[in-house]
Amino acid sequence: MAVYVSLNPFNHLLKTLNIDGQKYKYYDLLGLQDERYNRLPYSIRVLLEAAIRCCDNFHIKQEDVQNILAWEISQQNESGVEVPFKPARVILQDFTGVPAVVDFAAMRDAVKKLGGNPEKINPLCPADLVIDHSVQVDFTKSGDALQKNQTLEFERNKERFVFLKWGAKAFKNTMIVPPGLGIVHQINLEYLGRVVFNNEGLLYPDSLVGADSHTTMINGLGIVGWGVGGIEAEAVMLGQAISMVLPKVVGYRLVGKVNSYVTSTDVVLTVTKHLRQVGVVGKFVEFFGPGVEELSIADRATIANMCPEYGATIGYFPVDEKSLLYLKQTGRNEGMLKYIEDYLKAVKMFRNYRNTDEDPVFSEVVELDLGNVVPCVSGPKRPHDKVPISEMRKDFLQCLSNKIGFKGYGIPHSKLDIEVPFEYNDKKFILKHGSVVIAAITSCTNTSNPSVMLGAGLLAKKAVERGLSVLPYIKTSMSPGSGVVTYYLKESGVTEYLEKLGFDTVGYGCMTCIGNSGPLPGPVVEAIETGDIVACGILSGNRNFEGRIHPNTRANYLASPLLVVAYAIAGTVVIDFETEPIGKGPAGEDVYLKDIWPSHQEIQEVERKYVIPAMFNEVYAKIQNGNARWNALKAPDGLLYPWDEKSTYIKSPPFFNDMTKDLPSVRGIEHAHVLLLLGDSVTTDHISPAGSISRSSPAARYLAERVITPREFNSYGARRGNDAVMARGTFANIRLVNKLIGKAGPKTIHHPSQLEMDVFDAAEKYLSENIPLIIIAGRDYGSGSSRDWAAKGPYLLGVRAVIAESFERIHRSNLVGMGIIPLQFLPGENAETLGLTGKEIYSISLPDNVRAGQTIPVNLKDGRSFNVIVRFDTEVELTYFHHGGILHYMVRKMLESNER
Repeated sequence: MAVYVSLNPFNHLLKTLNIDGQKYKYYDLLGLQDERYNRLPYSIRVLLEAAIRCCDNFHIKQEDVQNILAWEISQQNESGVEVPFKPARVILQDFTGVPAVVDFAAMRDAVKKLGGNPEKINPLCPADLVIDHSVQVDFTKSGDALQKNQTLEFERNKERFVFLKWGAKAFKNTMIVPPGLGIVHQINLEYLGRVVFNNEGLLYPDSLVGADSHTTMINGLGIVGWGVGGIEAEAVMLGQAISMVLPKVVGYRLVGKVNSYVTSTDVVLTVTKHLRQVGVVGKFVEFFGPGVEELSIADRATIANMCPEYGATIGYFPVDEKSLLYLKQTGRNEGMLKYIEDYLKAVKMFRNYRNTDEDPVFSEVVELDLGNVVPCVSGPKRPHDKVPISEMRKDFLQCLSNKIGFKGYGIPHSKLDIEVPFEYNDKKFILKHGSVVIAAITSCTNTSNPSVMLGAGLLAKKAVERGLSVLPYIKTSMSPGSGVVTYYLKESGVTEYLEKLGFDTVGYGCMTCIGNSGPLPGPVVEAIETGDIVACGILSGNRNFEGRIHPNTRANYLASPLLVVAYAIAGTVVIDFETEPIGKGPAGEDVYLKDIWPSHQEIQEVERKYVIPAMFNEVYAKIQNGNARWNALKAPDGLLYPWDEKSTYIKSPPFFNDMTKDLPSVRGIEHAHVLLLLGDSVTTDHISPAGSISRSSPAARYLAERVITPREFNSYGARRGNDAVMARGTFANIRLVNKLIGKAGPKTIHHPSQLEMDVFDAAEKYLSENIPLIIIAGRDYGSGSSRDWAAKGPYLLGVRAVIAESFERIHRSNLVGMGIIPLQFLPGENAETLGLTGKEIYSISLPDNVRAGQTIPVNLKDGRSFNVIVRFDTEVELTYFHHGGILHYMVRKMLESNER
């Protein structure tokens, strides 16, 4: 929060900073005169400053400040030390912004219904909302794909955009970035990131939370921020502090330099695997060492972006000279640059990575020599399963015959060499295991990085000049992170070569990476299904979980944009680039990847010449001016939203229907059935898909009943403002493996009748029978995107608890936010060791004075019992649970403030 008040016991630290004749206020942390401050990791210094600035001895107490200052000791506490944090701002993209605005609108309705003032429901924390649009890419190798997709986007999502435009008027302190400008995280990096806030003359570090796990991309610019559940983000916007356990901080020391064939993508995939092995879940990672100076801000942002994939809360690079150069390159003004530098130096938050005297104390230190990084990809089913390019052919062939798992498909030996002929555009082709059918330069991970984007363009240029091409049935596309990328690709002269290989710009947003590639050609799909082919997608994305990219690509590999182009040309992943040609030239001569790979020097020369401040200024001027389509939208006025009962996009959620002013009593769960029995690494993509809506799904039936044609179904992501669609889409992923069924698919067993049903239909039947539900899962339940509907959906299905071996941080928080109890098996125990089949009937008693981290029994109707840990991790989370969730808590707080 920005405002300092007279009640703050640390106001004696307020000092004046004179910069170019202008006076600024700031909290002088050196005025604490405490040597411990100089040993704190830079990320912890940001938490300390926020605690000091926002200390009111109510939300944030002096004791909290002392606990953060004593981080070296506090972080060693086995039970954890709870501290509050008030970020400076919140960032949302429309897929999370729509549910937030829907919830705020519904909260206003609830406050009014219960006799309060609905105007009190208003963001206090600055909120940046980016309409990060995402469409089905249906226009393979079409030169006007961008215009067609943007037209389609407005046709499909006009109602959603109108609603957001209403929200921008109805709620204060909210800035909205219109559609068509780029991916939220890249816009955050290039335009929205402040680094240091200047709030009416008070300077303090920029910090944020975002309702997307890849919010951490901003850590590359020296801004502390991470992903939270959409529900938690809403609470922060309404002035609540985040309650967190003071984290351990892993120091990641970088030394050496990368070799000429290595890209930032290779570095990040190497770091991701390394940190997964180290184990950094729930920890901060802070990068230091001389190797950091070898990385551009875009490189650092690429590494920070993948933070959720290595499991840390943040992957932080403190501000240095390169940060200031990046701010200048991206068009930030000189006055801003001056107060950023002077303020950060005044509070010792400005780094010189080569000066070891500035190295803080860390919980532990790990090291990577950049010289040991080799070109690589990750896959075929997880982002941290790194595969060196030199081993790609061998690894994929092993995956084919390995038993089904993260690195296996269980293909019988007799079908390993199957070939399926097909015709496409009157030409004959053959599909095999490993054939590439999707190649996409997409997602925020890499499209923010000029070095790999220009590198892909230069590789495409050399390939075209050598007579190479891409097979016509391969679905190629490019969705840059912002209009700036299109600008510098065009100015540098590489756009035409990318387009000749089929990499037309199809839009600015999360596309193939989130499953919005659109359908494959019919003959290709038929060939895949006929031969049970393990076809491949190659994408410069950050996630490749099963069922996420496309239902017809069972293998998906994350790669640099350069390698996306390379594998598209090769047409298969079953190739050793070191020994086999990538293709043949016009005279039949062999062309190898090394023949067309651009050097570091070539890429750097083009980047220096064409990535300039004027581009950023021109592109981001459109934020203020909007565009013709956006400006033409007419949004309703008024404090309360006029809900349209017939809408299939925007619907008032039922969360507050039965809410009372009084606090409900703590209730246990009696005689619950198991809706789903799941294994390890069940992601939020499994729980709440964001991609296309299957025509055979309950959501499709709901839409069809409202005379919506399949062409108009759009995606689950686009319909996040409609709880009826999203509840029906819960556990609708075609790759979901429910052990009650024993095969992939969105099905379960309704135990009383023993009927196999769609998950939603079974849940509806249980609800009609007043039977509560639980879910049993393995390790890392809820990994992947920070998707609030992955908690809201189960809540609407009647799920009241999840028992798992472990939880992903953000998803566990979301479950608490919706009043679902996260329960964890004791160490060494799981469903298998306890002999749980999912057919049992469960009762879970919660004591009235339930404590964070308490161990409680779970009793089965057959007389057995076992103990679990209640994963309410802080007292604040317990408070939310007692209220029935964060949203109910906030409504009651607003009602209390009205009555004071």
